[in-house]
Amino acid sequence: MTGLSRLALTAALAGLVWQTPALADPDLPPWSEKAIQEDIDINQLAASGQDPIEVLQPLGEHLFAAKFTSLDGAGRPDATGAIVPTKVRRQSHLTFQRLAGPDANACASCHNEPVVGGAGSFTANVFVSEGFESADFDTIDPQFSNERNTNALQGAGLIELLAREMTTELRAQRSAALKAARSGGQPETVSLSTKDVSFGSITAYPDGTLDVSALDGVDDDLTIRPFSQKGVIVSLRQFTVNAMNHHHGIQPTERFGPMWTGTDDFDADGYAAEMSAGQISALVAWQATLPAPTRKSGLPDIWQSASAKGERTFADIGCATCHRPSLPLDSLVFHDPGPFDTAGTLRQSDLEHPLALDLATLDWVQALPKDDKGRVLVPLFGDLKRHRIADAQTDTFGNELLAQRFVARDVFITAELWGIGSTAPYGHRGDLTTLEEAILAHGGAAKASRDAYADLAESDRQSIIAFLRSLEIAP
Repeated sequence: MTGLSRLALTAALAGLVWQTPALADPDLPPWSEKAIQEDIDINQLAASGQDPIEVLQPLGEHLFAAKFTSLDGAGRPDATGAIVPTKVRRQSHLTFQRLAGPDANACASCHNEPVVGGAGSFTANVFVSEGFESADFDTIDPQFSNERNTNALQGAGLIELLAREMTTELRAQRSAALKAARSGGQPETVSLSTKDVSFGSITAYPDGTLDVSALDGVDDDLTIRPFSQKGVIVSLRQFTVNAMNHHHGIQPTERFGPMWTGTDDFDADGYAAEMSAGQISALVAWQATLPAPTRKSGLPDIWQSASAKGERTFADIGCATCHRPSLPLDSLVFHDPGPFDTAGTLRQSDLEHPLALDLATLDWVQALPKDDKGRVLVPLFGDLKRHRIADAQTDTFGNELLAQRFVARDVFITAELWGIGSTAPYGHRGDLTTLEEAILAHGGAAKASRDAYADLAESDRQSIIAFLRSLEIAP
């Protein structure tokens, strides 16, 4: 094939992909109230050689902000918000309800402060069950649900990439331990650590069994799940599929379609195939490419001076032990679906080629610092690890009654602090109004740092607040 022919073929393929979003249902009038009108064939996109970010971002942005209507299939009269397709025990006469959902018109209904994709105020709180069978409830009684404030999504693509690399490294250490136990004929105990974050230890036995009782802050399968305040969601794709059904009553086909349920209309609302794999990929791409939070610029001298002092004091009293200023990232290629997506989400094996979003092409990524090995330093102020952060003396973060996805009620993943200056209120319920209240609410593994903060002079405590208030999601 000549170079000209290749160019013509590439252009033809590119044209097909670019036209796909524009080819909304031709029978719809331009004033249609249907929000989901465009789609993208991700198999075709992967084969075209086009930059998937350029193709997917615009549709993802539209879908994230779109106010879904009944014409899109919003609502789920015969289904629950459970993560596994589940039929309701009794149908509700309400299209929306603020408890078990559906509870929102748009993703941006909750993720909107200070920009679309950001956090949410207390009025945007949602209620979640443990995620399985008890998804129907009509009370805020804590024995039936946990209240959750909205997390910001800025920088989420980098967070997921970090989690993927950490999972891969932990599993490699497990494999090495098993190999050593088999070859040596005796138990092999190894400490698990990735990106300088310790996750306890495992003991491998010659027969291939494992003792995982000494693991710390990670599931037994050694998968880092970086999303949700409990650290129970593995990917943006899983998060998006869950949220579409729970919050909007929109059922993505990759979980609720014929492959898993035997029907195109699992919720029996009269609308089939409500959200395609391509539309989920567009939402994932938009979230994965949201710029990471930054630091406020142009601060008055008094704030700059206090912030610099506060960052040092923050480390000195041990806060940076969990809220690590940065973690190194080797690869900036975000594959969708990801390597750890499982049943109920599209998987890499379902596609000939997964989409590859090269985040290194984004200006804001290029501006991030690098270490001496050329790795991007992701300034998340977190460690992607779960910790017990409540005790009998300080139980603010441990007063729930339900475990969520098998994670104990007083255990939460370390909150990434980048952007915290833009995401008040604080805490998993959004009921702490100041940063000092949030700091003093820490117990359990954070007790020593919390007590050290309480013992500081007022000027030193204020310097830490000045530092935290300087971490912003740029408007």
